[in-house]
Parts: sequence; structure tokens; C-alpha cells
Amino acid sequence: MALPSAWAARQRRTTLLAAWQQDQEQRIGLLSADASQWSVQRSLVVPTRAHGLWAEAGGSVLAVARRPGDWLLRWRPGQAKAQWHWIDGDRRFNGHVITSADGATLWTTETDLDTAQGRLGVRDAASLDKTGEWATHGMDPHQLLALPQAVGGLPAGTLMVANGGIPTLPETGRSKRELGRMDASLVALHPASGGLLGQWRLDDPHLSIRHLAWDPISGTLGIALQAEHPDQAAHQAAPVLAVWDGRTLRAAAGQPALAGYGGDICALPQTAGGGFAVSCPRVNRLALFDARGAWRGAIEHVEAYALASDREQWWLASSRGQVGLLHGGTDGAEPSRSRAPDRDTLVLQIENHWVLMAG
Repeated sequence: MALPSAWAARQRRTTLLAAWQQDQEQRIGLLSADASQWSVQRSLVVPTRAHGLWAEAGGSVLAVARRPGDWLLRWRPGQAKAQWHWIDGDRRFNGHVITSADGATLWTTETDLDTAQGRLGVRDAASLDKTGEWATHGMDPHQLLALPQAVGGLPAGTLMVANGGIPTLPETGRSKRELGRMDASLVALHPASGGLLGQWRLDDPHLSIRHLAWDPISGTLGIALQAEHPDQAAHQAAPVLAVWDGRTLRAAAGQPALAGYGGDICALPQTAGGGFAVSCPRVNRLALFDARGAWRGAIEHVEAYALASDREQWWLASSRGQVGLLHGGTDGAEPSRSRAPDRDTLVLQIENHWVLMAG
């Protein structure tokens, strides 16, 4: 499978919002990168691992703690202080936050610690305070996004939430328990009322629905999956992608064994004709699919993890060690990667996600 050479045709300096561990400190910050080199522009120390990140229109950024998390922050890069919010004692953040189109509202995925049920926190964007919450109609809600256009009868702005479906309780933290009760689902919620507009499940109940990406070319939602099968053979062979077209949710077909773990997901650039890339760090590959979920091939990359893309390019980071920037590449060819200014002293352990900042 040959990838278009146009993927690597235009390599410009880019700024990415990322989270990482450096010298035993957890940080969020901005990385500047081009085809040859990357560097840290600015960073902020945070108390625990950050997970979900969001770039706001005015240049400020949002970050939320890795699940089960207790903090949310807004930071304007260049300023020493951040605006912090600590969640109530009977709730925990589940790692992701987005803003409404008008910038007035934030939505955060959360868990009710008393019931283990998922909640979508509705927050005033200026203060970060909660003004309400809605049921996600499942457990373990993770990433969410707002549909940029009408799909399958659902209006633009509909909130799509990935219910991972894994039961957890406060005393077990991130430990997985009672996986026989797993109930993963993709739900559509009304952005004004939180009303349930639709809910979809995969045929295989052991596939946890985790991360989301919108492909504007096909008008399809891609979902990165993480397998929880008790049978190791089934676990290793499990699909790492599902696709949703507004009416049906189906798992990808034809892929090789990828250890059943999709770390992050992004839509492929327009120059690639659309589709999705899913990082598979446990097998050191970047898995590529078309918008229908058909297998296209893979690119080797050690501990591939965080992904981001726009209409022309895409970027990939390793979960450990040096950051790698992938601007393109062809089957069998080494994709271009940026290197740190000082490989001996600047080593970052990049978190699961990073976000392109507006240029």
C-alpha cells in the first residue's frame, strides 16, 4: 500500500499542545516542530498526569487530569499562573474536555463515585464551575466531540460521547473489575438539554470505546478501541477501530493482530483521501484504515502514540523517549522525524494526545 508522496510535500513549522513527563515532573506545554527539529517553547508543571487537551480560540488552553482525575485548568502560555478547578469529592474527571462553539460552555466527562455511572459535566467556561450535569447512559465515559455537521438525522453540534463501559469504583482507581458487566456504547446527546438522541453498541461486548476523530472528507466518525477479552487470542486479534456513519456502528475488518489496543486516533489528511490512523504502541505500529473501516496498511513506529492532523499533514509522537514527528512517508520508507535540540538532555514521555494550535 503506497501512501501519496504529497503527504510529505509541505513541511512547515507547527506548534502542538502536549502533555508529558520530564525529569519526574508532569507538564503541559507547547512544542514547536518542523521536518528537522523540535523544541519546547513553554511549559507548566501540573500535579498529576494530564490527559485530554483543548486549544481555545483566544490562544488559551485547557487540560484535564488523567482518569480518575480531580483537576481541570485553563492556561495562557507565557503566563506563570493557571486558572485551576478541583472537582467535587463525589465525582472524578475521566480525562477529556471540550468547549461549545460559542466558547461559553465546557463539557467534561466524569464518573459519579457513588453509582459508577457516567456523567457529562456542564460548566461555565469563564469560571470552570459546574452549572449542571447530564447522564451519559453508560459507565466510564471518555472522549467526546461535537459533530461539525448534520449526520444521519442528527443536527450539527450534537455531542458524541464514548462510553468505555468498564465498571470502576473509587477504591479501585484505574483497576478494571467485573468485566463481564462491560457495556460500552457510543451515545449522541442534545447539546442544549443533554437529551439522548441515539445510542449504538458493537456486536462484541469486550471492545471498549475510547477515543474519537471526525473525518470531514467522508463525514464519518472513527473510534479507537481497546480490547478487554479474557481470552488472549481474541484479545490480540481484536479490531482497534470502529466507524460510525450516523446510522450504524461497526468494527473495522481485515486488519492483522495489533494486540487489541488503539492508543489515539486522527483523521487522515485530505491528500490521503480521508480515513483514519490509529496508534498501536504495543506493537510499534500506526494502523491505517479507509473511512469504511477497511484495512489499508501500517507504518512502523516505536511506541506510536499521540496523533494530530489537518487537511495537509499529520504528526505522531512516541509514548516514551524522544518525540517523533511524522509528516508523511510511503510503504517501506522511513517517515521523516524531527529530533530534539539535545538528545542527551531533553527526553519527554509524551502522553496519549496532543493538539494542533492555530497557526
